[in-house]
Parts: sequence; C-alpha cells; structure tokens
Amino acid sequence: MARTSKYQTAEASQNSTLWNAGLYVRLSREDGDKLESESISSQKSILQDFISTRSDIEITDFYVDDGWSGTDFDRPDFCRMLDDIRQKRINCVVVKDLSRFGRNYVEAGKYLEVVFPMFKVRFIAVNDNIDSIDNPTSINNVIVPFKNIINDEYCRDISTKVRTALDIRRKQGQFIGSFALYGYKKDENDRHRLIIDEEAAEVVRLIYKKFLSGESIIGIVRYLNGKEILCPAAYKREKGLKYRHTSSSYNSVLWCDSSVRRILTNEMYIGNMVQKKNETISYKVHVSQGVPKNKWIVVEGTHEGIVSKEEFGKVQNLLSRDTRVSPNTGKPTLFAGLLRCPDCGRAMQKRTVYQPYKTYNYYSCGTYRKMHSKACTKHMIRSDVLEETVLTTLNQYIRLAVDFRSLIEKIKSSDIADKKSSKLQNQIKVKENEIVDCDRILLDLYPDFKNGLITKAQYLALKERYENNIAKARKSIAELQKQMAECDGGMDSNHFLNTFLKYHSFEKLTREVLLEIVDVIYIHEGGGVEIHLKCQDAFRLAMEYVEQNRILFPSARKDAQAIEAK
Repeated sequence: MARTSKYQTAEASQNSTLWNAGLYVRLSREDGDKLESESISSQKSILQDFISTRSDIEITDFYVDDGWSGTDFDRPDFCRMLDDIRQKRINCVVVKDLSRFGRNYVEAGKYLEVVFPMFKVRFIAVNDNIDSIDNPTSINNVIVPFKNIINDEYCRDISTKVRTALDIRRKQGQFIGSFALYGYKKDENDRHRLIIDEEAAEVVRLIYKKFLSGESIIGIVRYLNGKEILCPAAYKREKGLKYRHTSSSYNSVLWCDSSVRRILTNEMYIGNMVQKKNETISYKVHVSQGVPKNKWIVVEGTHEGIVSKEEFGKVQNLLSRDTRVSPNTGKPTLFAGLLRCPDCGRAMQKRTVYQPYKTYNYYSCGTYRKMHSKACTKHMIRSDVLEETVLTTLNQYIRLAVDFRSLIEKIKSSDIADKKSSKLQNQIKVKENEIVDCDRILLDLYPDFKNGLITKAQYLALKERYENNIAKARKSIAELQKQMAECDGGMDSNHFLNTFLKYHSFEKLTREVLLEIVDVIYIHEGGGVEIHLKCQDAFRLAMEYVEQNRILFPSARKDAQAIEAK
C-alpha cells in the first residue's frame, strides 16, 4: 500500500476550512539590508499579496522578529506565535521562504515535521512553493530538508566571515564593542577609537590611588558607595546609553568588589586595546564563554591611558600578594604581602600580645603558627623592631644612591671618558664614509655593465661584494652606537638611582613607599632581616660600573671604597 502523507489524513475535510493565518517575517543582522526583498516591509507586502489571492485564508496577526538570527528559535514573536498555535488562535503559518522561518536545519525540521503536524497547522512558504495542505508532497519532498541545510550552511559561512572580519579589526587596534569601557567614550569622528571620558576617568584614578595607598578593595567599594558615586552600569544609563550588565540588577547604582577588581586588572587603562575576552560558543549556540588569556587580542598604545604603566604594574604586583586587612582599620597592615619566611617560603603572620601596661605586635612564620615546630621555626620579630630596621636600611640606600651619582658624574666628566666617547664617534664616522663610498660605486656599476665595460658575471660579483660591505658597515655602526650608549653603564636610566634619588630621607615608613621599593622581606630565625629591592639588579649594575672604572679612574678608588664600606 502506498504511504500516506501525515498531512493527507484530513485533507478532504479541510478543503473548505477557513484558515486563521499568522504571517511570520524575520530579518537579522546576518541578512542586513543587502536586498530590498529581505526587508520587513517587503516581506509583509509579499505575504499580503499572496493572502489576497486566497479566499480560504484570513490574516489573524503579524509576527515580526526584526534583528533576530535564524539559527535561534527562541525569538520573541516566534514564541508568541507558538503560544497562539497552542491556544488555537491560529492554525496556519505563512512565511516568504524557508530562510525567513529559520536557518537551523535541526530545529526547522522539528517544527515542520513534528510540531506543526501535531497541532494540525498548515505551513506555507510562498517563494518556495510549499503548502502542506494544497500540495502535501511539497513539504515531504527531499528538497525541503536540502534547502534547510543550505540555509544553515549559509549562516555558518556568514558567522565564520564575520568572526574573521572582527578579529582583523581587533588586531588593527580598532574598538568593536557596543559600549566603551568605563572611563572612556567612543570618538564621535571614529566609532572604533576610544577617548577619555574625564568624569569617569577621575573615578578610575581615585580607585588606583586609594588601592596603592593601602586601601582594600572592600574599603574602596564602601567609600564609592558612601560618596554616592554611580557604578559603571548606572553611569552609562545616566548618560543615555541602554546598557545593562548581565550580573547586576538593572536599577542598581551601587559598586561591588568585582567592579573595582575589574578596573584594577584591566590593562585597557594603560592604553592597550584588549579584546576577545569572550565569544559565543557557535553560530547556533548564542551563549558567551570566556576565552583563555593567551588567546586574547592585545594591541599596545591604541589610545591614551588613564593610569601609568608603572602604577598598573604596582597594582598587579600587590594583587598577587596576600594582603589581608586589619580587623581594626579595614586596611592592609604596613607589611602585608611583603614578609616571607626564608626557610619554608610561607607568608609571615601578624599577631598581637596583650600585657597589662603595653601591647606588642609580632610577626611569625605562618607554617609554625599552624603546624608548630614540626615543619618550621618561629622566625619571630617585633613589628616596631622590623619597622626601625627597614627604615634605617632604606635611608642607607638613599645615601648610597647619592654617593653613586656623585661618583658617576666624576667618571663621566673625566678626560678618559671623553676620549673613549670621541674614539667611538670617529669609528662611527669612518663606517659611515665607507657606506657612502660603496653606494657611489654601486651607482657606477650598472652603467659600466650596460656600456660593456664589465661582464654580467663581474657586475653581479662586484654588486654582491659592495652590498655585503655596506651590510657589515651598518652592523658595525649599530655595535659602536651601543657602546656609546653604554659609556655611562646605562646610569642615566638606572632604576635604582632614579628610585632612591627621589627621596631625601625617610622619616616614617608608608605602605605606598614600601610597595614602590620593596619586593620581599625575609625574616630569618633569630630576627635577622633580609630586604630584596625591586631594583636589586639595577643596584648591582651600579656597583659593577663603579668597580669597572676603578682601574680607569684611580682617583675614584677612595670614594668607591667608602661606598662599599656602607
């Protein structure tokens, strides 16, 4: 017996049925306005013209999804149409063609082959000549799933092209986000360029300043909310932008710790464009997921930074440390995150000992406090003793920096230094003249070859020789220039000197100064203190420079020995 279509079972009785039709139209960004035939108004006109020729179909409602992808069937008006089908308000769906109905092969097939037949819904695709009642074989034809596959493939291809185009723009340093980062706004003359929004930028600078001065993230949040400063989402809405962060309430104006932390860790604030932190899973699954950090697209120097690279680096270093806040002040203690046990490597912990007439604060090894003597020893030191030791040591480094600078100036101003510099300059001049001579010879070679004065083989051999001579001369110039730059041992830009020469002396330690200068402080058993500076390598270079120049400058020997004695 021949197989009967699922749509033919009630065909005879439905020939005289008046169909209540829902006319469905859709346009998405992937379709764009590339063709007038795809526009919403054009689709409506085509469907109305078709219904006007059919006496058995009556328009009940229009369902319009403007700006929704065909791969996603969770569309507002499509869902409303399904509700009307369930409530039997409509029993006929009319679309311009299958691509307007959807571009997801699996989902489109489910509705056409299962859902609509189950609810006895008539389906018509005008331009594809599909009508499940008048021509049941048109919807059961192999062409229908094939067209759905083509529509699905079109969407996949468009998705790939769009992703590629966006990545190219990102790599060019163009901003492609819908909303500018808090602290910035889009340039009115170039929507892919960011410029500073001074009002919000002041808040960003305040956050960095407070954090570097020792304020905790929670403390900053409390301050911002106490001053009734709008959070980034509320600020954007106040400026007329239709912005909503997925993790916050739409009406919320309050800051939270995650917002402050994002600002403190985002290198966009130093002028680098950082994009592609998130992406949709696929063109069918419109769910955003995080991208591994090594696959982010970062372009340096695309816009003006709100904070300096130095400030940003200090903040990242501080965030990587254990900086628990004091229960009394709500701020990190002076040495929080800086103290370590040299034996087990664990952070030192602060504890308070109360006595009748005085209170003492101590630091001791965190391992010892948790596991006692089984794993490590106390490494205990009183906080006031530690402060005095560090203060004295840093002041000694300041005096060393001053002495270094004085000695280096003597070395640089000496006759021997001038002679060394002049000798290098003369050598560079000789190499530059050598290049000029070789260039002149190369210019004459080709005319000599064309006039028959030299053979082609001779021309090529001579050309190669003089080009090699030029390359060697340029390499020599680069090396000589490097030696010129190193004549002072790089002392003009020495980080140790530049850091410590900013200070005349420390009268009192502050957390801001410690974070700038100190990398880590080791507390040895018995109370010994070992301070590692962030500019430790620069300090060694300065010492080496002085040592190297003792032979050249015997008169500086006494000064150098005095420095070493310190």
